[in-house]
Amino acid sequence: MDVNTSFFNDFVEEEIIMDQPEGFTFIGKEQNICSFQKSIYGLKQGSRSWNMDFDEVIRGYDFIKNENDPCAYNKISGSTVAYLVLYVDEILLIENDVKMLGDIKAWLSTQFSMKDIGEAPYILGIKI
Repeated sequence: MDVNTSFFNDFVEEEIIMDQPEGFTFIGKEQNICSFQKSIYGLKQGSRSWNMDFDEVIRGYDFIKNENDPCAYNKISGSTVAYLVLYVDEILLIENDVKMLGDIKAWLSTQFSMKDIGEAPYILGIKI
């Protein structure tokens, strides 16, 4: 699954300012600066903010974070096991129950603007 707007969902926690980008300046106001209210793509704080938000949301669905990899989670319910791996804004789901897979995908879609890209033939350039 691919999160469409992962870096644009969050408000920034501290004041971040920058010079006006080329083509954005107004005549007579060339010395003005821009202050961010929300995260933008490429902002270092954006990745951290997105990861913290995702972590909070996914833990709310009873996933447990892996102690050795902060972007890997698992959920065990009886004999059903689900693994979730987050890589930037891509989510890999591995499960032994098709119904649970559908339930998690549906739930994630209510939490974030997402696109289901189906089965993954490759992950990080490695053929599965």
